[in-house]
Amino acid sequence: MINELELRKQLLKMGNEKIAYFGVPGSYSHEAMLNIFGEEADAIYRESFEEVFKVLVEGKVKYGVLPIENSSTGGITDVMDLLKKYDCYVVGEKCIAINHCLMGIDGAKLEDIEEVYSHTQGLLQCKEFLEQHKQWKLFDYYNTAKSAEYVKSSNSIHKAAIGGKAAAKLYGLNIIKQPINSNKENYTRFIIISKELMSFENSDKISIILNLPHVSGSLYNVIKVIYENNLNMMMIESRPIMGMPWEYSFYIDFEGNLKEERVKKAIDIIKEKSADFRLVGNYKKDM
Repeated sequence: MINELELRKQLLKMGNEKIAYFGVPGSYSHEAMLNIFGEEADAIYRESFEEVFKVLVEGKVKYGVLPIENSSTGGITDVMDLLKKYDCYVVGEKCIAINHCLMGIDGAKLEDIEEVYSHTQGLLQCKEFLEQHKQWKLFDYYNTAKSAEYVKSSNSIHKAAIGGKAAAKLYGLNIIKQPINSNKENYTRFIIISKELMSFENSDKISIILNLPHVSGSLYNVIKVIYENNLNMMMIESRPIMGMPWEYSFYIDFEGNLKEERVKKAIDIIKEKSADFRLVGNYKKDM
């Protein structure tokens, strides 16, 4: 696992920098931010992914923290799309275990529940548990912590939220059942974004976004370059290109450091084969 103290030293080498994270206090993004930057972090929160990007590009914060991938449900494509939209870079990542709880106000029992609130990811990651209670109405809410806050304010034994222990504690809710996520090895990978491209001596992961010509074999030719240069591809996700039906951009992660000759060679060739190319980051992976 990546050493949080070392990452923090690298990212905060200029002093106490301001950070923005997605969600609210008690959310998993808040937990990830604290794991990376510590309790002393000068942090603000925003309740949408795009707002985190906006305050970053406006210069109001030095770093942003957002989820990018879950081990159960895959890539968080909204964040990938925003990485393409905004001129910023991934400078680090942190994986944290996600153990969801069903929580309600004092006195609420499983048989009382009629409505359940959580972020889309929270609902998806607890699909098997929720399918055992098909009578419940499910509501896609802002985020897990905001869902806990809403259930607390409703003061109804018929409403419950899905989220983490930190949210239950912060908003004074009782845990009715835990853990309820379908995959007991459930992790979310969070990225740290910056307006500056940073690469450290121990950086070993590269992220790129590219558009490919709409011709036969274009994706194969890129994957072949990665293979021929002995680079391990860790993730690939296709995204539709707005205004260009049936054409796609690709978000790709592979191992390597920008100082390596084989990496430089691979990137140069991939650029030549791409209709559009952007280096998103070179950073230390966290597994």
